Amino acid sequence: MTDTKGKVVGINGNMVSVEFDGNITMNEVAYVLVEGKKLRGEVIRIRGNIAQMQIFEMTQGIKAGDSVEFTGNLLSALLGPGLLGQIYDGLQNPLPLVAEQAGFFLERGVYVDPLSKTAKWQWTPSVKPGDTVLRGDSIGSVPEGPFTHKILVPFGFLGTYTVKSVTPEGSYTITDTVAVVTDEKGNDHELKMAFEWPVKRAVDCYQERLAPTETMVTKTRLIDTFFPVAKGGTYCIPGPFGAGKTVIQHTTSKYADVDIVIIAACGERAGEVVETIKEFPELKDPRTGESLMKRTIIICNTSSMPVASREASVYTSVTLAEYYRQMGLHVLLLADSTSRWAQALREMSGRLEEIPGEEAFPAYLESYIAAFYERAGYVRLRDGSKGSVTIGGTVSPAGGNFEEPVTQATLKVVGGFHGLTRERSDARKFPSIDPIASWSKYKGVIAEPKVTFARNLYKQGVEVNQMMKVVGEEGTSTEDFVLYLKSEFLDSVYFQQNSFDEVDAAVSVERQNYVFNKVLTVLGSDFALENKDEARAFFNQMRQKFVDWNYISESTGEYKTKEAEIDELYASKNGALIETVSNLLKDGE
Repeated sequence: MTDTKGKVVGINGNMVSVEFDGNITMNEVAYVLVEGKKLRGEVIRIRGNIAQMQIFEMTQGIKAGDSVEFTGNLLSALLGPGLLGQIYDGLQNPLPLVAEQAGFFLERGVYVDPLSKTAKWQWTPSVKPGDTVLRGDSIGSVPEGPFTHKILVPFGFLGTYTVKSVTPEGSYTITDTVAVVTDEKGNDHELKMAFEWPVKRAVDCYQERLAPTETMVTKTRLIDTFFPVAKGGTYCIPGPFGAGKTVIQHTTSKYADVDIVIIAACGERAGEVVETIKEFPELKDPRTGESLMKRTIIICNTSSMPVASREASVYTSVTLAEYYRQMGLHVLLLADSTSRWAQALREMSGRLEEIPGEEAFPAYLESYIAAFYERAGYVRLRDGSKGSVTIGGTVSPAGGNFEEPVTQATLKVVGGFHGLTRERSDARKFPSIDPIASWSKYKGVIAEPKVTFARNLYKQGVEVNQMMKVVGEEGTSTEDFVLYLKSEFLDSVYFQQNSFDEVDAAVSVERQNYVFNKVLTVLGSDFALENKDEARAFFNQMRQKFVDWNYISESTGEYKTKEAEIDELYASKNGALIETVSNLLKDGE
């Protein structure tokens, strides 16, 4: 705490005006003393000797004249071993421990240490006296779950430091000193396993920022093939309520080719958050066979919690992601949903009486969203290892309207757009990503020309379908009708995927390539089909055989049998490849 004191002079919802005497800084943490409790808040505006604070707790009972204590510290996260497997709120309070102390109806003003101060970790040093270290460098390690957790020089240590002494190998707590370093002025600094870092300041202790070119494989066909995501890239999943955003996030977190998953449930409905918390420990990690929770961190602030804490949860989660990236690990951050965060910004902006922008959102909404997504990235560290933070944010536009400000602000800064539609979810076509509206700037797992051919054919088929709604099937030529059937075939056998089937839920890159070539063969062939009824019957049969094939494991003999049935059906109608597709398939060999 600092010597600066203040008193409350105004309350507006979860914003409190404070008259202070002394020095304070923007984003400083302060506590309002009310009814024997300390309520945490953050300074968001200073005018003369009056400061506006957003309070991360319910503000009932606060009255004019209540005392305020300023800490002199910015809103920070504690970084160290023991984070994996935890369930935090936005202020990094471990919710299970808070529930133990205060009961399930959480009391305000209850704060618990984010990391255990009594748990012991098996420390192994990696530096020796005389070595030179910089901020973000590793000085040793401890085992944490399936990973080696590197103990880092705190990110706030500017300049060069010389290692003076190192604690020998053994079991220590996060409060024990593991090394002493000397700065350029000859001052000694004790290093512990854990340290604090301001959540709104990006971690930049890497050597080089690289372009995100490596595909982050999700094992979802539609994403990996048509709308890929890169490690260190950004993407968004906008869609109306009930379109399947959360299910996509669950399957992605389970099967994605990353080391650590961080889920930030900022402002989601309590029922959904409870579901996430209950389900994740039960999900089996395909890598280890153990609980997925062992490499997951959940940070949740439900819609029933104070709005200010949504902002805290977004920034805390991305700070934890950057921390693990600094160890050379690949991290996936799923923010669900950024719309609720934007609504919290709008609420605070209104209370600050700022000039509103579009739909009453603050004028700085775009820059806030951009700053958040810009904290993603693929980096090379000073020891030569590489790490990444990939950010996938869901957006919940009212009524599925993608033209609203939050979606539009997000689209300007992300590299991939997975737009979910009510039309596809109502038709039970999952994942309900719109194949027409969605896009990605990243490189996928299948050659671009093949994907372009399939996507163009699908677009043509959709156009024929739109025309058929006007002129009817009888007013459509057989050639156009076959085009429509091919687009429906592609949708059924490749776009759609059953996340509840053991085999179809996760499709390897090798299998995606193999199946896609087979699908492309059907799409790029002419068949001896005399009329529409024959064409419909043929493609219905072909579709069913492919769907059945998708549910069969490659390791079984049945897989080859079903493939032979597909080839037989193809030959029965004198299937002949067109030259374009024949060349595409040859290029891929």
